[in-house]
Amino acid sequence: MDEELNVTYITLSGYVEMEKYRYIYFVIMFTAYILIICFNSTIVFLIVIHQNLHEPMYIFIAALLINSVLFSTAIHPKLLMDFLSDKQIISQPLCYFQYFLFYSLGGSEFLLLSAMAYDRYVSICKPFQYPTIMRKTTISIFLVLAWLVPACQVAGSTAWSASRKHCNFTLKGIFCNNSVQKLHCVSSRALSVFGVIIMLNIVFFPILFILFTYTRILIITYRSSREVSRKAAQTCLPHLLVLISFSLLCIYDISILRLESEFPKTARLIMTLQVVLYHPLFNPIIYGLKMTEISKHLRRLLCHFK
Repeated sequence: MDEELNVTYITLSGYVEMEKYRYIYFVIMFTAYILIICFNSTIVFLIVIHQNLHEPMYIFIAALLINSVLFSTAIHPKLLMDFLSDKQIISQPLCYFQYFLFYSLGGSEFLLLSAMAYDRYVSICKPFQYPTIMRKTTISIFLVLAWLVPACQVAGSTAWSASRKHCNFTLKGIFCNNSVQKLHCVSSRALSVFGVIIMLNIVFFPILFILFTYTRILIITYRSSREVSRKAAQTCLPHLLVLISFSLLCIYDISILRLESEFPKTARLIMTLQVVLYHPLFNPIIYGLKMTEISKHLRRLLCHFK
């Protein structure tokens, strides 16, 4: 407790062998953060400047990549500071702000993927109605809801959790995620139920919707020509890969609260770093390589620089 400023600090105990490997960790994380910004920004730049990419599918991809940059920015700067610090601490308000950004932007990821799945469903299953359904107004509503709905729900959970009495000020992690519940003096069943409701709304139901839409797409394309099936696979496969990737990382984050004591400290650090490293780098690579139109513009850009 800082008596002058009356600020409570939380110790982040998830780091291992900091003295020996701190500069290696710092170089790896700094390089990864720069690559995340460059890779995601490049794809967004291509979508913005090329008129033929001003379509709903590419707009949603740009929103997803912007979300990845915001997600990384909520985590990486603090990590880089901790790698060079003798004490890995964070103020309680900043901890809960990081917690809010982590889960709000994580929920936005699933809702944006849901919007992309719906766009593909309308494009493939209702092609003649596509221009009428996927108008600019519809796209704008989807984008606003994708960021607003998780933010509002996670804000309630964050405020509730932060207002509870804390008896423990050591967090078993390298940033503030759902492990903050371990800091409370008494666990709250109501808060846990509210957390489950939020998870259903911004994770489980969007995944069910995505699976439903892609099942419908699969049925339609199976009955269609080979050319239709090929085009559907080209646009849908990257979205499914991103969904599977992010879902697996979220399963780890959810399970770590239950199995925290069973995870070795080093294994927990490695897995947590994958959450903040792997997915934000994976997104632009998948869309840059698998989306034909983006890949064309990317190759031209690289040839221009050469």
